[in-house]
Formats: sequence, structure tokens, C-alpha cells
Amino acid sequence: MAAAATILHADLDSFYASVEQLLNPDLRGKAMAVGGGVVLAASYQAKAFGVRGGMSGRRARELCPHLIFTPGHFDQYQRLGDAAIAVMRDFTPLVERISIDEAFADVAGCTHLFGPPEEIAATIRRRVRDELGLPISVGVARTKHLAKVASQVAKPDGLVVVRPGTELEFLHDLPVGLMWGVGPVTEARLKQEGIATIGQLASTPGKSLRGLLGEALGEKLSDLAWDRDTRAVETRQSARSVGAQSALGRRPATEATYKPTLRYLADRITARLRAKGLAGRTITVRIRFADMRAITRSHTLDAPVSATLIVAEIAEELVRVALGEHAQEKVITLLAISVSHIGAQPHLQLELPLDLDDERHRPGTRRGAARFSADQAMDRARARFGRQAIGYAITQLERPKSVPDAFRELAEKSLAPSHRANLSSGEV
Repeated sequence: MAAAATILHADLDSFYASVEQLLNPDLRGKAMAVGGGVVLAASYQAKAFGVRGGMSGRRARELCPHLIFTPGHFDQYQRLGDAAIAVMRDFTPLVERISIDEAFADVAGCTHLFGPPEEIAATIRRRVRDELGLPISVGVARTKHLAKVASQVAKPDGLVVVRPGTELEFLHDLPVGLMWGVGPVTEARLKQEGIATIGQLASTPGKSLRGLLGEALGEKLSDLAWDRDTRAVETRQSARSVGAQSALGRRPATEATYKPTLRYLADRITARLRAKGLAGRTITVRIRFADMRAITRSHTLDAPVSATLIVAEIAEELVRVALGEHAQEKVITLLAISVSHIGAQPHLQLELPLDLDDERHRPGTRRGAARFSADQAMDRARARFGRQAIGYAITQLERPKSVPDAFRELAEKSLAPSHRANLSSGEV
């Protein structure tokens, strides 16, 4: 007997824009966007004109001249996102939140209380609409990947249940861009090879797919295309990496562009690490060029770090070397940093000054310890007076201003770290 479809994926529809329309009824049914210089989110009415998140405000107005911009209410996003997830937890404790506005739930153990999975999903949707005033789409399937795909098919404001035994029939006719892990860059690369549907990807030989996308991604997508997904809904996860990114528009590939951006990103990441008593050993940077092609570079340290300047300077050196290797690239559109190999912040143990060539980047040297102490003092000041009260000069004076800090904090929040790679991958 086939296992029942008991995994739900719930996703609040066009969440930030829906919240703004809830708060201001005059915006309902209109083409509107959250943001200004950059579109942070767009209503479905705006999306119909081609307006998308991450687009410049100027381009959005060209596509939709009557577009209405509104500033974000970030405290309300957090409140309503939390409330929607709480509705799911009224049915099962097995809820895995993967972002501010979406989560998985496994309802296998509660059908005797609340009815079959489809009925539970319908009740969740009704309660979120009635209690919070927000539209939410839900997919129900036997695997996490398929449930997530189903919720995308259900949009806007719908419910799709994939019956056991019909999975491949449902999956293979869908666009390859709906797969979890396929962003615009990967989708474009696949389409260049004539792979537009999930079924076409499934029929592509594994060797060809791995050659096109790399070993890890090629194998992963091949498995998902055949609905081979054994992942369970996990309620508790330890952080595997912490990352942040900044979309730059089109900026010259110079130090004047990347240095302040990397310092700003490193400041955000390391502050979050220190707040949780964590440190990491591997620093990775990602650079995206004008043609949407991206490269990554990494460096692993002997000892874990969480000092802002150590992470920033290593990231700067990685970017400097990478740009030197790609001298023909004159424009960059995105920069990202992540810190991995994360563990508890160890007690600093001072090192003997035997080799001071990399003294700045070793936490146990006098200079490394001083950097960490300065960051701790800054953390205490920010906790008391606010984040903007103090900071490194280059991040305070030249930090990116296109996206509000509150939005970045929501987007970067470590709700389910094993999935955060999708957030900071740059494929947005």
C-alpha cells in the first residue's frame, strides 16, 4: 500500500505586498510594490506587468507607469509571518520553517484528530484568511520537494494535492524553473540546452546533467526530477552556514565598489554569529557578473572566527584575486559572503608570536584578540542604543542604501539554516 501524502508546504502569497494591502485597503487590487529605489516585493497586479522583486524602481515604473510604491512595515511582516506559522503548529508540532513566510508540516500523526491531510490544509488556509486576512497557498504531497512545487502551482491563494501514484505525471509537465534549487541562472542554462520542463530534465542522462551543472547540483536535480527525496520535516536544525548578499545593480568591478559592500555584509554576518555565540572557519564569497554568470571563492582558516574585520579582509582578498582572474569582467551585479564550518565560539587562547605574517587573521594573536574585543564592545553599544548608533566608518558612510536594514534582517534570519543557501545564492 502506497504511503499517504502527508507533507504540507504552505507559502503566504506575495507576502510583503499582501501585508501592505491588508494594512491599507486603498492598495487592494492595485499594482503596488514595497520599496522605492529597489522593488522588495510586488503585488500580483504589478507582477502582471513584469515587475519583480530585486528590480530597480526606475525599471519597474517603465513597465508599470501607474505603479504605487509604499515603504515596508517590517514589524508587521514579522508579526503576521509568526502568526501564520503558529496556525500550522496548532495541528502538528512537526513544522519546519524555512523563511519568514513559508514552512513545511508533516501531519501524518494528527489525521485521527483533524481529518485527512487535504482537509487539514484547507482548514489552515481558511484560518489564515479569516484570522489574519492573508492569502496562503498550500501543496500536499509525499515528499518535501513535491509539496513545495505543488504550492507554487497552487498560487495564487490555492490548494494542490498530489495523489500517491500520480507524482511523475504531475511533475514532468511543469517548467523546470519550479524545481527547488533552480534559479534564473540555472534555468537559463538548462533552456539553452533545450531542457524546459522537469520531464525533459528527468530524461537527460546523468552524465550530461552533471557536466552541465556540476556533480552536486546535477545529481540533486536528477533525483528531484524523479521525485527521489527522502528528507524528513525537521523541527530543529543546527546552523551550517550564515550568509548575506547585496544586489548592486550594475556597478564597476573595482575596489571602490566591493570593499564597502563586503565590509557591510561581513558586519551583518559576524554580528549574528556573535549574538549566538558562534564562529566559523570557512569564508566564501560569490560574485555575479553582468551576464548573470557567478563565481565563488573560499578560504578555510585554522581557527574559527567571528571578528568583522577578519571576515571582511579575507573576503576582500578573495574578490580581489577572483577579479584578477577574470580581468575581462568590468561589471558586477551582486556580492555575497557566507561563513561555514560553524561551531561554538571557543575561548580565545593567546598564541605565541612565532609567525606573525597573518597576525590580523588569527583570533589568538594580540591583534586578532583586539579586533574581537572591539566587536564585542560595538555589540553592547548597539544592543543599548540601536544598530545605527555605532559601526565601522566605511559601512556607516558608504553602506548600501537601496534595501532597508529591516528587510535584510528578515531575509537573512536563520529560520532553517540548511535551506538558507537558497536565500544567499544570488539566484533571486
